[in-house]
Amino acid sequence: MHGNEYIYMVLKHLSILNYKNLEQVELSFSPKLNCFVGQNGMGKTNLLDAVYYLSFCKSAGNPIDSQNMRHEADFFMIQGFYETENGTTEEVYCGMKRRQKKQFKRNKKEYQRLSDHIGFLPLVLVSPADSELITGGSEERRRFMDVVISQYDKGYLDALIRYNKALAQRNILLKSEQPVEEELFRVWEEMMAQTGTIVFQKREAFIREFIPIFQSFYSLISQGQEQVELTYQSHVRETALLELLKENRTRDQIMGYSLRGIHKDELEMRLEGFPIKREGSQGQNKTYLIALKLAQFDFLKRTGSTTPLLLLDDIFDKLDASRVEQIVKLVTGDNFGQIFITDTNREHLDHILQKIGGDYRMFKVDNGKVAEMQEEAEV
Repeated sequence: MHGNEYIYMVLKHLSILNYKNLEQVELSFSPKLNCFVGQNGMGKTNLLDAVYYLSFCKSAGNPIDSQNMRHEADFFMIQGFYETENGTTEEVYCGMKRRQKKQFKRNKKEYQRLSDHIGFLPLVLVSPADSELITGGSEERRRFMDVVISQYDKGYLDALIRYNKALAQRNILLKSEQPVEEELFRVWEEMMAQTGTIVFQKREAFIREFIPIFQSFYSLISQGQEQVELTYQSHVRETALLELLKENRTRDQIMGYSLRGIHKDELEMRLEGFPIKREGSQGQNKTYLIALKLAQFDFLKRTGSTTPLLLLDDIFDKLDASRVEQIVKLVTGDNFGQIFITDTNREHLDHILQKIGGDYRMFKVDNGKVAEMQEEAEV
C-alpha cells in the first residue's frame, strides 16, 4: 500500500450550471496553481465547493442537494475533466433536477452506489469552516477521521455505514414502549460490536501514524513555537463493545439512546498540554487546523495511489506574516500537486506567485461570474 507509485491527476476543465450562485462557468486550469480573487460572497467558495463535490458526491457546506441549486433554476450540473500524467482522461459528471435523485457518472457510466466513487479523486479542503473541528462537538472530530480514512480504505466506510444502521435500529428498540425480546437486541448489538471494532482498530492505526506528521507540520509553520498533541479516546479501548452494550442496556433504555460505542469517540486536541479549545489564540488555532489538514494531505498521498487536490479557501486570514510565509513555502514545494486558492487580498496571492514562478492561472470572481485575469507584464 505504501509505495510512491502514485498517479498525478489534475483537473483540466470544469463546467458548472446553476450551482449555488454560479449560473454558467467554463474554466480551464493550470496543473499547478489556480487562484481566485474576489470580495466575500461573490462565489469563490462556491467554486471550490463544486470541485469538492466532484470528489465527495456532495457539498462541503450544505449536504442538502436541492438547496445547492441556484434559486430560479430547476437543475444543476457540475462536470470535471481530469487528466493523469500519462494522458488518461476521466470525466466526472453530477446532475440533479428538482425533486429528483441526483445522477453521478464517471466516463458516462452511472454509479450504483455513491460510496464507490469516494477515494477516486482524493481531495483536501482547508477552509474557515474547519474552526468547527476545535470549537464544535465530538462529531466534527470523528468526521475528520472518517473523511481521511474512507478515502483510502473502502472497508472502513462499509463498516461505518453498517455500524450506523445497527445503531439506529438499536436506538429504535431502546425507545420502544413495549417490552423487546432479548434476541432482537442481540442481533443489532452483535452487528454494532463487529463493525464498531473494525472502525475502532482502523481509527487507532490511523491516528498513531498521523500524529508525528501533524506535529512536524505544526512546528514547521510555527517555527517550533509551541508543542501540540492529538489523543484518540474510545470506550472500546477498555472493554469489548459487545460487553459494553449489554452492560449499559438498562441505562440506555432509560435514556432512550445508546450511551456507549464508537459513535462517542473523541479526538482530543491539545496545545502546550491544555485543550486548545480553551487555550489557543486565533493564530494558534488557525495554525493547528492548517497543520491538521496538510498532514491529512500528506497522509492521503502516502497511503493512496493518486496525489490529492489541495483547496485552500481564505486561509491566510488571522495569521501573522511569518506563518503565512511558512505555509507559502510549504504548499509551493514539490510535495503538493494541483492547488486551488481563494483570497480577498490580491497581495497575498501575488506574493505566492512570485515564489512559485511560471505555472499558474489567476481568476476574478464577481457575483457568480468568473473570468481569467491576464497578467500585466512586470515592468
